[in-house]
Amino acid sequence: MRSVEQAGSNESTNVRTTREFAVKRPRSPRLLSVAALLCGLALAPLGHAGPLQFALLAKRVDNPFFRLVGTGCAEAAEAQGDTCLLLGPSGPAHFRLQNEALEQALERNLDGIALAVIHSKWLAEHALQRLGKTPLITFDSDLAPAERHLRRGYVGLDNLAFGHRLGRVAQRLRPRGGTLCILSSSAQEPNLRERLQGLRQQLRGSEARDDRAERLTGENGWHELTRCPLYNPTDQQTALYQLATLLNSTRVDTLVSLGGWPTHQASEFRRQLGPLLAALHAKGTHPTLVIPTADLDDGQRALLDEGLVQAFLSMETREIGRQSYWMMKRLAQGLPVPEKVLVDSYVHLPKATPNATEH
Repeated sequence: MRSVEQAGSNESTNVRTTREFAVKRPRSPRLLSVAALLCGLALAPLGHAGPLQFALLAKRVDNPFFRLVGTGCAEAAEAQGDTCLLLGPSGPAHFRLQNEALEQALERNLDGIALAVIHSKWLAEHALQRLGKTPLITFDSDLAPAERHLRRGYVGLDNLAFGHRLGRVAQRLRPRGGTLCILSSSAQEPNLRERLQGLRQQLRGSEARDDRAERLTGENGWHELTRCPLYNPTDQQTALYQLATLLNSTRVDTLVSLGGWPTHQASEFRRQLGPLLAALHAKGTHPTLVIPTADLDDGQRALLDEGLVQAFLSMETREIGRQSYWMMKRLAQGLPVPEKVLVDSYVHLPKATPNATEH
């Protein structure tokens, strides 16, 4: 895990080809001190009167990523005699449903709330008006800069850097560029907007901050299809239908998803897209697929080794939950917290990929 006070734009370039990986140690005394600030409390008396209750307010509670974050938070809380609940709507993610769930959470007199933001401005103008004294942090998806004063800290990926890393993987697999289609959930979610911006910057070769909406039109050989990005409500069936429709009608060289929806269930991905991808492979037109995942499982590893997916990027998902708990715990105790605690991501390539373990 990388624990820092301010987000940086550089990600480590570790490439992992095994399912399991260890949490990284901070690389400097400064980073070590911040990590100890949050993690070392497990060894120290906490000095509070009784059990505390915290909550993660997810975009949707039936999503594998948020379930894993919830597990990490619950385990960390239980070890200290506290509780951490996973709250939020089920079904397709929508900011109005999340706003209702947040309003209900604020009525529970919780000792802290960690929020994964869908629509920053809407939440700030509605449920967050009732925030009061409840300590609020964000995880996974931060509030936009204009509303960021409402939260005390953020835990998760550096999403701009993660977008750059998606781009670097695409460049590695398609060094000459090609036609590109990006999959996203909505244009409103802050974390996905930052990933999209980082991806385009990396492929374009530009660090400019005003190009987040600019499509790639040939820069470094990359052309975005006019019908993309493809937006879906973080639903695997919708994502697979979109992909099948696209692949049946359009030549595309590279597909980059900003989230893990297409492969939530690896068996379903194989069932619906496997024959189509095999037919494209026989024609020499199989696209390169780059997909994030919460935690690479055996089914997704099989998709890699069968050549159905060319790269997965995983992240320290449970660690997001654990660090969210510690940040809320410290706030409840009146202790300082860093502005941001960032976790690492890892690239997973097929086992047969040359130099797959290089840094």
